[in-house]
Amino acid sequence: MNVRVLRIELKRSVAPWAGAVILTPALAFLYLIPGSWWTGTTAWTAQWTSMALWTRSLLFYLWPLAVGLGALQGLRDHRSKMSELLTSTPRPARHRAATLAGATAITLASAFALLVLVGAVQVVANTEYTHLGWLPISLVGALSLVAGAVLGMGAGRALPSVLTPPALAMGAFVFTALMQMSLGRTETATATGLPGTEPNRISLLSPAVQEVRDALVTLSASVHVGQTIWLLAMAATGFALLVAATPRTRLLSLTPVLAGAVIALLVLPSDPRRMYVVDKAAAELVCDGPVCVTKTQQARLADLAGPGKKALRLLHGALGSQAPVSVRENTAVLPQGSTPQWSRKTVLFDFDDDIIAAAKGEQLTWALIAKGMVPGCTPVGWSSFGGDLFAQTVAAGWVLGDLRPLPGTPASLRREVDAETRPVWKELKALPRAEQLSRINAMRAAAFSCKGDPFDALKGGASR
Repeated sequence: MNVRVLRIELKRSVAPWAGAVILTPALAFLYLIPGSWWTGTTAWTAQWTSMALWTRSLLFYLWPLAVGLGALQGLRDHRSKMSELLTSTPRPARHRAATLAGATAITLASAFALLVLVGAVQVVANTEYTHLGWLPISLVGALSLVAGAVLGMGAGRALPSVLTPPALAMGAFVFTALMQMSLGRTETATATGLPGTEPNRISLLSPAVQEVRDALVTLSASVHVGQTIWLLAMAATGFALLVAATPRTRLLSLTPVLAGAVIALLVLPSDPRRMYVVDKAAAELVCDGPVCVTKTQQARLADLAGPGKKALRLLHGALGSQAPVSVRENTAVLPQGSTPQWSRKTVLFDFDDDIIAAAKGEQLTWALIAKGMVPGCTPVGWSSFGGDLFAQTVAAGWVLGDLRPLPGTPASLRREVDAETRPVWKELKALPRAEQLSRINAMRAAAFSCKGDPFDALKGGASR
């Protein structure tokens, strides 16, 4: 492609505006609208993979925009009434199509790259863990914008109507919405009996990805390959429609996208556990004695090691041989709505847990003791208030000899927590040591099996 011709094309086309339309709303969404992409270990500026996945999730509405803008670009010759003149020139149609598609592809890819760059600059400042595993996620995202725009151009050229761009944009939006909400989801039932959904193979044909729930989760290699095949086929169909001159060739131009969809569905995994997978390198543990965190959080190990070791000493003094012997960041990624799984010998914690996230300095010791005594049985992805928090408060107070609200307890609820827990704590402390241990063991049995109510066990009720 001639650079001078490309420069002229950039000046006289809507390509630069297309890049601005993609970049500006994306940055406004990420910076002006509060959401889970702002906080915690999955914030879009916290880790490389989270940044790549959050920017890909924006394609839910950016991709339809790219398709509509491409269709608008494809109508240019028809609007200027130059179609017949251009077909009479000796220059091959594929050259004109390449210039038209190339200009828009460059601006859209550049806009998406700039969006990723804005996030990357902040990620560098927020994490010590660097890797290139996030790069395929972003590259496929940029390719999806280019493929969508080229498909829109081809459709605009084949269906030269003022209604084509808005109709294509709306159709693309409906497609991404269906992939996220119904056609792309399969209903499931968890072990707790709670209803839920999981992504299916068809959902991976959407350029957007689901919300980031865990910093250790990434897309598998087979997903990258399948989506690349599908998007390249989409771009091939768009380019073929750009150069097609007869109804028959336009019909044949649909072959690549249909064949690409079939091949992609054969390559894409059918098992949800092979779509969004745990990044094993990111989940590797970095340890200071018995206290371990994942590589993604290795910068926090220095602040956690002291409180973690102190928590283990205090738990051993209270529980003896039944006490846990290590503290470790939880690397298990379970489906939404499933029951958490815990270990009696290891204090498993998550930096996004309300108690841990709110704890600073010496409070971390208190928080880790609470998690070691009552890890919590709220289904994954759900939130609750009540029995587990009450049991954690009393159990931590029993170990440390002082009852106080746990870190992360909302100020508006502290009076209620104190009213519920203080009588139980006083009653427990007044019992003989053997009876205290009996109730604590019953509480831990209920807490680690997620059967029964740990707080009822502390009050002397049945643990099951």
